[in-house]
Amino acid sequence: MGKVLSLLIGAVVVVAGLVLLIAWWGDFLAVLKGVLPGLLILGGTIAVVAGFSEFKDTLKSKEGEKE
Repeated sequence: MGKVLSLLIGAVVVVAGLVLLIAWWGDFLAVLKGVLPGLLILGGTIAVVAGFSEFKDTLKSKEGEKE
Protein backbone atom coordinates (compact mmCIF):
# COMPACT_ATOMS: atom_id res chain seq x y z
CA MET A 1 0.00 0.00 0.00
CA GLY A 2 2.89 2.38 0.72
CA LYS A 3 4.34 2.10 -2.80
CA VAL A 4 1.01 2.82 -4.45
CA LEU A 5 0.46 5.79 -2.16
CA SER A 6 3.90 7.20 -2.92
CA LEU A 7 3.25 6.85 -6.67
CA LEU A 8 -0.11 8.58 -6.33
CA ILE A 9 1.34 11.43 -4.28
CA GLY A 10 4.23 11.78 -6.73
CA ALA A 11 1.84 11.99 -9.68
CA VAL A 12 -0.28 14.64 -7.93
CA VAL A 13 2.82 16.70 -7.11
CA VAL A 14 4.06 16.49 -10.73
CA VAL A 15 0.69 17.65 -12.08
CA ALA A 16 0.51 20.47 -9.53
CA GLY A 17 4.05 21.52 -10.42
CA LEU A 18 3.24 21.63 -14.14
CA VAL A 19 0.06 23.63 -13.55
CA LEU A 20 1.90 26.14 -11.38
CA LEU A 21 4.78 26.36 -13.86
CA ILE A 22 2.33 27.26 -16.62
CA ALA A 23 0.45 29.71 -14.40
CA TRP A 24 3.62 31.42 -13.13
CA TRP A 25 5.73 31.19 -16.31
CA GLY A 26 6.79 34.86 -16.21
CA ASP A 27 7.84 34.67 -12.58
CA PHE A 28 9.70 31.43 -13.27
CA LEU A 29 11.68 33.08 -16.06
CA ALA A 30 12.52 36.05 -13.82
CA VAL A 31 13.87 33.74 -11.12
CA LEU A 32 15.75 31.69 -13.71
CA LYS A 33 17.37 34.85 -15.09
CA GLY A 34 18.48 35.78 -11.59
CA VAL A 35 19.78 32.37 -10.58
CA LEU A 36 21.45 31.20 -13.79
CA PRO A 37 24.51 33.52 -13.72
CA GLY A 38 25.30 32.52 -10.14
CA LEU A 39 25.00 28.83 -11.00
CA LEU A 40 27.28 29.29 -14.00
CA ILE A 41 29.88 31.05 -11.85
CA LEU A 42 29.67 28.32 -9.22
CA GLY A 43 29.92 25.54 -11.80
CA GLY A 44 32.86 27.21 -13.52
CA THR A 45 34.66 27.66 -10.20
CA ILE A 46 34.15 23.99 -9.34
CA ALA A 47 35.48 22.98 -12.77
CA VAL A 48 38.58 25.17 -12.38
CA VAL A 49 39.30 23.82 -8.89
CA ALA A 50 38.85 20.23 -10.09
CA GLY A 51 41.15 20.82 -13.07
CA PHE A 52 43.77 22.47 -10.86
CA SER A 53 43.61 19.59 -8.41
CA GLU A 54 44.00 17.05 -11.21
CA PHE A 55 46.96 19.02 -12.58
CA LYS A 56 48.64 18.99 -9.17
CA ASP A 57 48.07 15.23 -8.85
CA THR A 58 49.63 14.70 -12.28
CA LEU A 59 52.68 16.73 -11.30
CA LYS A 60 53.07 14.77 -8.05
CA SER A 61 52.83 11.43 -9.85
CA LYS A 62 55.49 12.51 -12.38
CA GLU A 63 57.77 13.60 -9.52
CA GLY A 64 57.28 10.19 -7.92
CA GLU A 65 58.25 8.42 -11.15
CA LYS A 66 61.50 10.43 -11.42
CA GLU A 67 62.69 9.33 -7.99
